[in-house]
Amino acid sequence: MEPIDRTDRKILKLLQEDGRIATVELAEKIGLSPTATSERLKRLLRDGYVTGFRAMLDPSKLGRELLVFIEVGLDKTTADIFEKFAAAVRRAPEVLECHMVGGGFDYLVKTRVADMNAYRRFLGDVVLSLPGVKETRTYVVMEEVKSDGLLPV
Repeated sequence: MEPIDRTDRKILKLLQEDGRIATVELAEKIGLSPTATSERLKRLLRDGYVTGFRAMLDPSKLGRELLVFIEVGLDKTTADIFEKFAAAVRRAPEVLECHMVGGGFDYLVKTRVADMNAYRRFLGDVVLSLPGVKETRTYVVMEEVKSDGLLPV
């Protein structure tokens, strides 16, 4: 894997801002030929700097206005419970993100639902039925201050 340079970083920054940018436009913005730009882009993809492309959807248009974070504490912290919990979370489409964390609880779960009634159903039907769940704490987002997810490059 080759190290990346300033031009590669520019490409990555521009791709994060617009994953559908045409190679010709990308080439113009970074000051290279379309062929050289295409070769760099292929290398960045091959080397795993770019892991995929997807559309960003408007949650409110899809009836998922309420963003919620949930701290999850497990009753036991053993390898088999961690594996069972992780496998069950991966099968739950309502879970947008789930992270094992160090500190006062075990996992941080992120979800989007329609409203508090939908969240209550999600909590009872999905979260509390996950393997090993002992306790949860819910944090409802009142305002999304920044949520673009762009990495500094």
